[in-house]
Amino acid sequence: MNELDYLRQTRALNRPVAPRRDLWAGIEARLDVVPAAQPSRHRRAQPWLMAAAIAAVAVISGGIGLHLAPGGSDAVAEAHTNWKPADPRLTGAAVELDAARMELTQAMQDSPQSPALQRLLQKTERQRDRLRTFDKQAG
Repeated sequence: MNELDYLRQTRALNRPVAPRRDLWAGIEARLDVVPAAQPSRHRRAQPWLMAAAIAAVAVISGGIGLHLAPGGSDAVAEAHTNWKPADPRLTGAAVELDAARMELTQAMQDSPQSPALQRLLQKTERQRDRLRTFDKQAG
C-alpha cells in the first residue's frame, strides 16, 4: 500500500456513517426500565458535607501556607501588624495587598533578577501606599 492509498482511506474515515439499526428504541427501553431516583437522606446532606470539606481544605491550606512562609508564622504576623487600616471597608484590600506582597517577595527569592516580578512588587507597593492615603482621608 502506498501513501496515496493511505490518504484515500483516511478521507473515507471523515465521512458520517449511519448505524445499521435504529439505536433510539433500545435507549428508550432502557430509560423506561430505570426507576425514578428518590432523593435519599444522603443526597440532602451532600451540600453541607461539601461546604464543610471546602472549609476544611481552606483552613488546612492556610495553615500550611503560614508554616511554609519565610520565617514561618512570624513573617505572616509581621506583614499583618505592619499596617491595619482604621476604616473597615479597606481591611480586605489591605489583606489582599499584604498577601500579594508576600507572594511576590517569595517569588523574588527564586528569581531575584526578574524585571516582571520587580515591576509587580513596585505596583503592589504603590497600591498599598494609595490605600494608606485613602485610609488617612477616611480617618
